Amino acid sequence: MIERYIHHLRVELPATDETAAGARVRLAEKFPRTALRRMTHLGLLVGAALEGAALGPEDALVYATTFAETRALEDFLQSFPAASPLLFQTSIHPGGVQQVLIGRQQSIARLWPLAGRSRLTEQALLTALLEPAARVALVGGEERGTWMLEHGMAAARPFAFATMLTRESAGALGRVAFGSEVGVVDEPCPTTENFASALAEHRAMRWCGAGGNWTLEWR
Repeated sequence: MIERYIHHLRVELPATDETAAGARVRLAEKFPRTALRRMTHLGLLVGAALEGAALGPEDALVYATTFAETRALEDFLQSFPAASPLLFQTSIHPGGVQQVLIGRQQSIARLWPLAGRSRLTEQALLTALLEPAARVALVGGEERGTWMLEHGMAAARPFAFATMLTRESAGALGRVAFGSEVGVVDEPCPTTENFASALAEHRAMRWCGAGGNWTLEWR
């Protein structure tokens, strides 16, 4: 069995209809003014979720998002025929967590950006469990889409989560474990949104995948 313990935990679950502009107002004090104007909605949420995580240069970070700031692309396309230079810059900006690291000038040992759909949560957790760094930040989230939502290419609501996973059990909030020796579990792999909700509610989860069984439990 391999396992890590949850220490820092923060989940951002804003109102479903929150916009990037609204998030800039709500979270303005958390970011440098020069970075704030060009950050995507997901970048703002990820930055708020990472607040207090105390990332260091020896830490690793696993970043999971399926749709990867598609809302920024939607907004740029909607600005035609008078295309917005600012929205174009935002649409090709680095991913949400990179925006935060750049804006805060935060160095880390390794960044693992992951994308997927049905098993993204599992892939991100497995990467975090196998990462050699003593501390691994597991971060994920999405923005709410507009017209791309109708084509299954955007999320239905905005959210972000950030956890710090270590091998130290003392003072931990909970534990994530993977192994083949536990009983068979028929639950499906949670989506990143369902996983974020479980983190926010401190809800235990068990599911099967990647040749073994997963456990999320709390103290």
